[in-house]
Amino acid sequence: MIFYLIYRAGQFIALAVPLKISYKIAIWVSDIRLFFNETDQKETYGNLKTIFPEKTDAEIKQITKNLFRNFAKYLVDFFRFNKLTKEYVGKNIEIRNIDYFHQGLNEGKGVIVLTAHIGNWELGGAVVALLGFPFWAVALTHRHKAVDDFFNNQRKMKGVNTIPLSRAARQCLVRLKENVVLALVGDRDFTEDGMVLDFFGKKAIFPEGPAAFSLKTGSPIICGFMLRKPDDTFVLEINKPIEFKPSGDKKKDIKDLMQLYIPIFESYIRKYPDQWYMFKKFWIE
Repeated sequence: MIFYLIYRAGQFIALAVPLKISYKIAIWVSDIRLFFNETDQKETYGNLKTIFPEKTDAEIKQITKNLFRNFAKYLVDFFRFNKLTKEYVGKNIEIRNIDYFHQGLNEGKGVIVLTAHIGNWELGGAVVALLGFPFWAVALTHRHKAVDDFFNNQRKMKGVNTIPLSRAARQCLVRLKENVVLALVGDRDFTEDGMVLDFFGKKAIFPEGPAAFSLKTGSPIICGFMLRKPDDTFVLEINKPIEFKPSGDKKKDIKDLMQLYIPIFESYIRKYPDQWYMFKKFWIE
């Protein structure tokens, strides 16, 4: 219940005061969290040091601080979904290559939009749904039902339909047959059954689902990222569909397809390290 009350209090403040003031309050809270949460601070620092071994301790600490602050802003944006309109999108969000979604849906097999825990994936989904696309997203179920309902209601109000991770295997295939845009986050495995791949030169585990669904249905994989600009406006970057010809060897094809989009994750994380919200140790070695 405490988490639910914290989120509702955050939402109340975010809706009650102007956005810039909400951001300032969120930054203040994030700095306190960074100071007292030694575990998240240490593991986030370690992740960033793996990506940037050449950077100094001071540089990594500054990126870590900015990362915590950006995550706090991410929550503010999520809490303010009530105020998200097409007018806001037009003024504050640059959208690049949205036609890739139209082209994918025209093939009739649905579209898998693949993103990572970078930028503001919740806002990205809401914007795509607001633009009129039939939109579904796989979401991890929160252990507290009240919190889970709160998050799903926020999504639903902007047209984002959710699929619990526990039912993703079947439901994703059903939705893709309905020719929808299906959003998956592909940089963290929650099933303990993922594939070990190289990531920034070290071994990490990634979920096989996005590649497996694409190979099963013929749905194209399109990587997309909602990224924060320095002035707190955004750019929604949609990459061209990944081209891949399967060999017929299922396990090999899954790995080969994953190795086409994992480098895309690397490129965005390297460019926007203070927007990659990975607060736990990521690598297995």
